[in-house]
Amino acid sequence: MTVLPVAPEAVAGAAASLGTDPITLADLLRVANSPGFGRWQEQVRRTGGCAHPIRLTGQTITRDRTTGNVLYSYSTEHEPGGMLRVACGNRRASRCPACAWTYAGDTYHLIRAGITGDPVKGVSPVVRDHPRVFATLTAPSFGPVHNRPDSGRCRCGSSHPDNDPVLGTALDPGRYDYRGAVLFNNYAGDLWRRFTIYLRREIAHRAGLTQKAMGEVCRVSFGKVSEFQKRGAVHFHAVVRLDGPDGPDTVPPTWATTVLLDEAIRAAAARVSVPVPASNAFPARTLHWGAQVDVQPIGALGQEELTEQAVASYVAKYATKAAETTGTVDHRIGELGELNKLPLPAHTRRLIEACWDLDGAYPERMLARWAHMLGFRGHFSTKSRQYSTTLSALRQTRADYRARQERREQGLPENLDDSEGSTLTLAHWIYAGQGHTPGESWLAATIAHDIRTNRETARQALQDQLELEELAACP
Repeated sequence: MTVLPVAPEAVAGAAASLGTDPITLADLLRVANSPGFGRWQEQVRRTGGCAHPIRLTGQTITRDRTTGNVLYSYSTEHEPGGMLRVACGNRRASRCPACAWTYAGDTYHLIRAGITGDPVKGVSPVVRDHPRVFATLTAPSFGPVHNRPDSGRCRCGSSHPDNDPVLGTALDPGRYDYRGAVLFNNYAGDLWRRFTIYLRREIAHRAGLTQKAMGEVCRVSFGKVSEFQKRGAVHFHAVVRLDGPDGPDTVPPTWATTVLLDEAIRAAAARVSVPVPASNAFPARTLHWGAQVDVQPIGALGQEELTEQAVASYVAKYATKAAETTGTVDHRIGELGELNKLPLPAHTRRLIEACWDLDGAYPERMLARWAHMLGFRGHFSTKSRQYSTTLSALRQTRADYRARQERREQGLPENLDDSEGSTLTLAHWIYAGQGHTPGESWLAATIAHDIRTNRETARQALQDQLELEELAACP
């Protein structure tokens, strides 16, 4: 795709019309009038409009191993600022919306491949006939909070609007178990690990088999994502699937049904517990999942209320979010004194203070280090080994595609393969920093918005075309 540079005058005019602050506008004018502005735009477009690109200096040379001839050479010497900018790859939307959008897309395809099957991604389409459910495991209550119940009126007597900042905060902060809340977040990964163990036991029990015998005829696969509730407690959404003994390509036994899987999930969640030993002035406690366990069957082609696409979209949506939904910060807090400088909601501040309060009593749990995450230190997105493809494989596919594009642009054979020993690539890169100046940030955000808008427009046009073709095919 040919990238048409935007005229500096147009850039400056657009920024001024949007009321950009003087410092950003001055820097934007500097960037727009710098030599190589068009190439800078091209670099940023290649990163997808990354908000915090990694800047590199260096060079790469590709030679023919047999003749020693240089097939291709590249140096950042003639790039804008003498640097190459590459995407940061951060999954958090609060850090980099552009890279988070790519991460969400990868997660969507990973989860959807495990639900519908995708031969290109190594998952057989027969998984659509396997028992599949969408399960949600929540945290227990640590005290009453402001909410929007079905009755419409909170326990405080008010009817809160959906965007009311008081939602999720404690009705009585003095009696709310803030320590229990952050300990639950901190041990949530352990609860999930034990849940997967108990789930296999429950399935075997309902099938009348030993765990070893069950493993010889049935395998449990899952893909999950974490989400923070407004009260600051983490919970998990998971696609859980029953396969045959060798994974998604094999048929599960006839006794493996959606109903059995539903019952096993609920029973396993009720049985799981993690003991927290007593330490210093803090008593021992036992952590459990909350009583609210939701399990819904996933239907193919709209056969159930919860469709395959809806599940994949839902999981992808939360793959790029962290605890920022509670008003916390998206970076580590070096010392407790920093809290006084941060505009945090009172409920969130108390959760962070609880992390620091417990840190000395449980040093191995690193609560202070993860205070900005309200104690949670697990992965936001995980999957079992044979659920579907991997994020690494999806990234490699994208990298290979871009490499073929670059070879074509350079006049090299697209099937050039270093693994066969036909070429030798020598590269030397030096880290030169990360991020944008204020003016560059404004421009990068504009480019990212344009890229996303164009993609969404193209996707909607394709969807409209497919719907028209389906209507035309109807008798």
